[in-house]
Amino acid sequence: MPLQKTSIVLTAAVVATVLLGCRHLGPPTSLQKLNDQQTRGYWVFQTSCRQCHNDREDKPLQGPALMGIYQKKYLPSGAAATDERVQSTVLHGRNMMPAMGGSVNDKDMADLLAYLHTL
Repeated sequence: MPLQKTSIVLTAAVVATVLLGCRHLGPPTSLQKLNDQQTRGYWVFQTSCRQCHNDREDKPLQGPALMGIYQKKYLPSGAAATDERVQSTVLHGRNMMPAMGGSVNDKDMADLLAYLHTL
């Protein structure tokens, strides 16, 4: 009996661990609820990123979907999901992503990061 009980407890612990590890991404903030900076970032995204990345859908285009990018611990590259890493990737590029440093100024970058935090 004790062995069977131990087995049930172990199975329950494994199932709980798996379920907790599979976090569901929350929905993005609705566009109507964005503040001014986030709204400007939305437009930066539309003009500079949208052709390769989905923002409000969790389906990849040419590049990975960015929905929930800051809700996850790591970026698709495996790097920590931090503003510094995202900014570096945008400015300098990575793998197939071209460097956008020439087309995104500091203000646009701050606005874009603010928007990405709403996803």
